[in-house]
Amino acid sequence: MLKNTLFILFLCANISAFAQFTITGKVISNETNLPIEYAEVYILDLGKSKITDASGNFEFTEIPSGTYEFAAFNLEYEVLKKQITISENTTIPFQLKLLGEQLSEVFITKQKEEIFALRNLKQVEGTAIYAGKKSEVVVMENLILNTATNNARQIYAQVVGLNIYENNDGGLQLNIGGRGLNPNRTANFNTRQNGYDISADVLGYPESYYTPPADAISEIEVVRGAASLQYGTQFGGLINFKLHKPNPKKEIEWVSRQSLGSYNLFNSFNSLSGTLGKFGYYAYYNFKTGGDFRPNSEFDSQNAYAHIDYKFSEKTKLAFEMSYLHYLAQQPGGLTDRQFEEDPTFSNRTRNWFKVDWKLYSLRLDHKFSNKTDFSLNFFALDAYRKSVGFRENRVSQQDDIDSPRELISGNFNNWGAEARILTQYNLFRNENVILFGGKYYQSNNAERQGAGTNGSDADFDFASEEYPNYPRQSDFEFPNLNFAAFGENIFNISSKFSITPGFRFEYIKTQSEGEFKKINFDIAGNPILNEDITDNREFERSFILLGVGLSYKPKKFIEFYGNMSQNYRSVTFNDIRVTNPSLVVDPNITDEEGYTFDLGARGRFGKYLSYDIGGFFLSYQDRLGVIVREVSDIQEERFRGNIGDAITYGLESFVDWNILESFSENRNLRLNYFVNLAVTGSEYTSSEENNVKGNKVEFIPAINLKTGLGFGYKNFLGSLQYTYLSKQFTDATNSERDFESQSGIVGEIPTYDILDLSLSYSFGRFKFESGINNVLGNSYFTRRATGYPGPGILPSQPRTWYTTLQVRL
Repeated sequence: MLKNTLFILFLCANISAFAQFTITGKVISNETNLPIEYAEVYILDLGKSKITDASGNFEFTEIPSGTYEFAAFNLEYEVLKKQITISENTTIPFQLKLLGEQLSEVFITKQKEEIFALRNLKQVEGTAIYAGKKSEVVVMENLILNTATNNARQIYAQVVGLNIYENNDGGLQLNIGGRGLNPNRTANFNTRQNGYDISADVLGYPESYYTPPADAISEIEVVRGAASLQYGTQFGGLINFKLHKPNPKKEIEWVSRQSLGSYNLFNSFNSLSGTLGKFGYYAYYNFKTGGDFRPNSEFDSQNAYAHIDYKFSEKTKLAFEMSYLHYLAQQPGGLTDRQFEEDPTFSNRTRNWFKVDWKLYSLRLDHKFSNKTDFSLNFFALDAYRKSVGFRENRVSQQDDIDSPRELISGNFNNWGAEARILTQYNLFRNENVILFGGKYYQSNNAERQGAGTNGSDADFDFASEEYPNYPRQSDFEFPNLNFAAFGENIFNISSKFSITPGFRFEYIKTQSEGEFKKINFDIAGNPILNEDITDNREFERSFILLGVGLSYKPKKFIEFYGNMSQNYRSVTFNDIRVTNPSLVVDPNITDEEGYTFDLGARGRFGKYLSYDIGGFFLSYQDRLGVIVREVSDIQEERFRGNIGDAITYGLESFVDWNILESFSENRNLRLNYFVNLAVTGSEYTSSEENNVKGNKVEFIPAINLKTGLGFGYKNFLGSLQYTYLSKQFTDATNSERDFESQSGIVGEIPTYDILDLSLSYSFGRFKFESGINNVLGNSYFTRRATGYPGPGILPSQPRTWYTTLQVRL
């Protein structure tokens, strides 16, 4: 009944025409009376914006009657706000005052932050709807942090409730989860760059081996589980990296950032950007090399990106993008609990290597059919591979037999897709409403091969199957996947303060696996007595509809009450099932997860003094995928992965940012703000057919997840001090405690840990100098127990490290 009601409500959009007005104006300098080009003019209540032309003019069309707050802004001028009542065609002049030569770059940034601080997504942005959804936007230029290593705990410090794995690889891979979702390679989020998918396979293998460098990122959009309707079925929601755009004010701009750091870290980031008439471009090249505090650790990466766009008219723009990443890393392997406590710098793996090659392509068309109707069409493709070779037995304490072959896993990922969206505004009951329809086609043909590698110690990724025909773990599979989705959402503005946003998503998924694996039996002496190929072809076809609804109520400008409820779905991956892992046994009857996400909260901003987002969530899983430790015999245990049971996760999430200095002083040269990001989370397995699971806590959930920090500055000197605390969390559904006698290191809790980070920057002219210390207190801790790559075992996090960066902008 609920599904039918929501679907009918969504389709019932009777369009009525009511009076609309045109708002024009001009932005000029108060001192010179000359027009200001590239000034930004906003209707804050509607989330609409325009940029002035060379004559300082702007125009909004088809604006309904009402009272709105307008704001005009340019980096060299003070922000000017006006409240205007619209009942006819109106002209609004803006005269902006110069900031003055005596003011620093810090204050110029603060002027912008009066409107563009770390923020929530607007109800409508481009051809997307975010009304009533739990969303956060990380604005990178407002942060002081270690971008040389893409330090995730600093980048996402103000995003509530995230759990982060630390890889010590210079930030080449992002590992974040939240609300009980495994952080491993961000596989529980739909991960995008500029709106298109970047993971290996959105449904068949949704892991992200590619992450753009922090120096190239303008904003990071995070939308929780309610993103499932527009962006795919993942329980985590959406993470979208928005890279820098072409500089509209210069024909050529060069930015060079050179960084040095602990353990031979060197990071070189160089970008070119500009606009030539209707043609815009942005490109960068990033080279990174370094090591870790443990032996057998080193990495080299090259990352390049190019964006070109052409503006055919004010209504039509075409953009092409290409991204490339290639990196090679040596991996020191994991540790047991006892090894970690005795010496976290120890490594007994000398032959483990990992290699990634990632090529992404995108062609996007944006077109405005009218002032009310926007259309976008995005074609995207991936051509990539990842290879790992090494010794990874589940007895982590076991020394590597250097005369034996290493295990080699090679995966190739080839996919392409297209996503189209059309968004239009219409009038209903004297209110402006918004409707969105979209569709996505996605096709992939991935391949995975596993078997014996060479017995050398170098980065050799060639198979040696003929030399080792009886190697116990061999398989060769292809995974053709097909996906079609259609989705829609509608913002019904019941009044100027209250809106309802129902939505739906239809999914058709066809997942296949075609290939074979080796079945090899050995006698007591270790001699092969059976070696045969087993064909294992599967096809899994399904279709379903997800529904959801969001609510938004804004009684005052400083507060919005929001809530949403959306169904979620996560496809099981055949890639995970077919790759044999010595540390893990996978249920051959494993199936998809289903459930829903519920959010309820309040957010807003008290002028320029305080911003906040406080709310609660409830997340329900049916047939949750999890890991348990079960007995095989009196002397042997195994880690078993399958549909462990039904589970719930719930909690309170709060974020408050207090601009202390603005609250008590008008001194524009000083900066002082304090933020608190606190998530208190509970969880429980409500039912399970497995022993010792029902009533247990869900994995990967610290009960207390706290990030808090102080931002400070004087003129062009800025700094940040951040403290991170996570209470203990379990890594399996049986809630296994630490076992110092275990030889595996893959079973047990992750103990409580805390970290303190300090970052500083100073700007002078075209130069900027940055430096800092991560893990100031030098705490010894770990965030992850790896079950396979890049372990298995405990992966110790880095002790105290330093970095320094010199930036030149021309």
